[in-house]
Amino acid sequence: MSDTEIGPDGAPRGQSDCAGGVSVEIITARDVPLGGPRAMNVRRTLPQRKRSTIGAWCFADHYGPDDVAATGGMDVAPHPHTGLQTASWLFAGTIAHRDSGGVVADVLPGEINLMTSGAGICHSETSTADTTILHGVQLWIALPSESRNSPRGFENHRPPETLFDGGSALVFIGSLLGSTSPVTTHTPLLGAELRLHPHSCITLDVDPDFEHGLLVDTGAAVSLEGVPVPKDAIGYTGIGARTLRVTNDGDAAARLVLLGGTPFAEELVMFWNFLGRSSEEIQRFRDEWQAGGDRFGRVDGYIGHGGPNRNAADMSWLPAPTLPATPLRPRRTTPPHARPS
Repeated sequence: MSDTEIGPDGAPRGQSDCAGGVSVEIITARDVPLGGPRAMNVRRTLPQRKRSTIGAWCFADHYGPDDVAATGGMDVAPHPHTGLQTASWLFAGTIAHRDSGGVVADVLPGEINLMTSGAGICHSETSTADTTILHGVQLWIALPSESRNSPRGFENHRPPETLFDGGSALVFIGSLLGSTSPVTTHTPLLGAELRLHPHSCITLDVDPDFEHGLLVDTGAAVSLEGVPVPKDAIGYTGIGARTLRVTNDGDAAARLVLLGGTPFAEELVMFWNFLGRSSEEIQRFRDEWQAGGDRFGRVDGYIGHGGPNRNAADMSWLPAPTLPATPLRPRRTTPPHARPS
């Protein structure tokens, strides 16, 4: 485990019995219905009150493995986004994506699908008819001020498998283990799926300017720097680490998602699917969406599932929730140092 102490700069530091000098903070997940109370449930680790971002990663939903015959799968009617990129990464199943940029694409396991909202976009997401098990993560990336009004965009990429002693990796954003993804990001970022064999470990060379988060998808005995990370939780490390040691002491293989990036310094105001910089800006985005304004365009060809787990009221689009009576405040900015319990 870790023996935490305070360094001369006032930041918490630790001494790990697996690899030296990196403290780990555990971010637990909370259950959230995606698209309404009848929709599929997801486990959300970002944002949280204790930590809103890891690099520019500002949102992380983890779902499945779900039996679509029992749950109804994913059916999210056209909805808007501003100021961010959505990164879809599947372990099982297929999701049909349609957006107002004219893109129609299937999200497939092992293939990153990156949609850039820029100043505004809308899209729909539905699991396909041939999907029996749905399992994956949905991630958002905050765009910096100089890029957040960029044009809409969509990229997909299937990363090659990178083998290492004790497992393998799929690097879908940024660079790790000698593999680099070509997809476009606007701040330094890392996103990778790691697979660790039973009773194996790896020491990863990482950028010391990055903070990192390790999400445990499968694996009952995973540790980061000697600190156990429960299933569905994120183990967070702050800036300064040049290596990270990940261990699977279990009898079954572990699957993990490693996220990283340089700390995002700008204040963010987030409401529903809108990412902005002020309460007034969010109000404007909401008003334009409700009025069917040109900012977001429209999605053609969306057909919901229907049935008992359909999207709310079988709507052809999702209306925005009502804003609170008091102005929205920026998300809390937490220093990029782990705060162990």
